[in-house]
Amino acid sequence: MKTENLKPDSKTNMRHSSQYSFADRLSAGLLLSVLLMATAAWTPAFAQQDYLLVPGDIIKISVFKNPDLSLDARISEGGTIGYPLVGAVPLGGLTLPAAERKISQMLKDGGFVLNPQVNILLTTALGNLVSVIGEVNTAGRYSLDATGGHLSGMLAAAGGISESGGDVAIVTGIRGGKPFRREIDIVKMSMGGNGADDIELHGGDSVFVNRYPVFYIYGQVQKPGQFRLERNMTVMQALASGGGVTGKGTQRGIVRHRRDATGKVKEESVSMDDNVEDQDVIYVKESLF
Repeated sequence: MKTENLKPDSKTNMRHSSQYSFADRLSAGLLLSVLLMATAAWTPAFAQQDYLLVPGDIIKISVFKNPDLSLDARISEGGTIGYPLVGAVPLGGLTLPAAERKISQMLKDGGFVLNPQVNILLTTALGNLVSVIGEVNTAGRYSLDATGGHLSGMLAAAGGISESGGDVAIVTGIRGGKPFRREIDIVKMSMGGNGADDIELHGGDSVFVNRYPVFYIYGQVQKPGQFRLERNMTVMQALASGGGVTGKGTQRGIVRHRRDATGKVKEESVSMDDNVEDQDVIYVKESLF
């Protein structure tokens, strides 16, 4: 091996609805689709200088006038790489400039290169990816660069919310070294233009869209079964979803089964204006007359 400015005694060992109807959700889905096309044209590059290296990242290292020290390396799970002459180099959590200085200092301290000029290029950035899972059309991991770095662009990249998806996205990750979790009303964000809800995502975040909430109705109704729970839905609206009460049923004989905070199911009589919640079971009794 020939390297620039090597000392003669150097060693050469090589050692990442009700408030919102179905039409509202459909419109929100169309808006997300438009955002998908928009992000394809507007993809501001995140400054690599501020990027923190994580396990799985692949980098290309070169040293000026020392081609034998060029290397394509993958950051290990322990946050290190194996580099010629100096062995294991801890790079996890460092920015690219800091990683360049780290390798340069190790080459210099080891007496291998007198004035090393190290350059590192990030070729694959796993720490720049966000996982989108749950009820979306195309779950997967997507780059912040390709989606504009915000929630709306990330959902658009995943093909939008699927037909079975709910109206809330849960974003989890790390902020300032502490666990981060936030629930975002997707329809409100899309229809209301609330920029504060279209939060900026960080590498390593996860976006989860749950299945839509449901309620059950049975007894003396035209169409008993499971139905999608719309926002602020009342018992009257729930009955309408089930086709209404049959000729044998009575509105005075409606009860609701709901689990309390302890998980115990309680039965209670309800009026037409009472609310319906996720997993409620509504039973319409038969008229006695």
